[in-house]
Amino acid sequence: MADVAADRREAEVWCSYQRVQRALGSALDRQLERDAGISGADYALLVPLANEPDGVLRMRELGATVEWDRSRLSHHVSRMCKRGLVTRENCTEDARGANVRLTDAGRAAVAAAKQQHGELVRRYFFDQVSGPELELLGRVFSRMLARLAQD
Repeated sequence: MADVAADRREAEVWCSYQRVQRALGSALDRQLERDAGISGADYALLVPLANEPDGVLRMRELGATVEWDRSRLSHHVSRMCKRGLVTRENCTEDARGANVRLTDAGRAAVAAAKQQHGELVRRYFFDQVSGPELELLGRVFSRMLARLAQD
């Protein structure tokens, strides 16, 4: 009987985790669209570019940073190029490679979204956990990521 209760509790926690992930993602996506006219996927690519001194990353480095496959990255960068958020350039070091460069419009979009985005992350995530819970979450997430990296 204890196994059934444990299985039920695990199912409840798993469903709660999935609901939190979807609800948090939706809230953050709405904020990004409202404040900067960009999607969560746009923001995921714009932030690493904005963190580079020259606003440029190799496509493969950007893909590795956001953990996207090459096809998804290429298609999304193409859409962002059409909207003027980034440009795609030939790589001088490798003729087969490409660089992604942040445009002024892309930098402005990140700037428009950044403060409110951070405030929402704090309100919906960090403000909901105590210091000890945060430490525990950090350890659990690290352990999960390490396991995922093994498989």
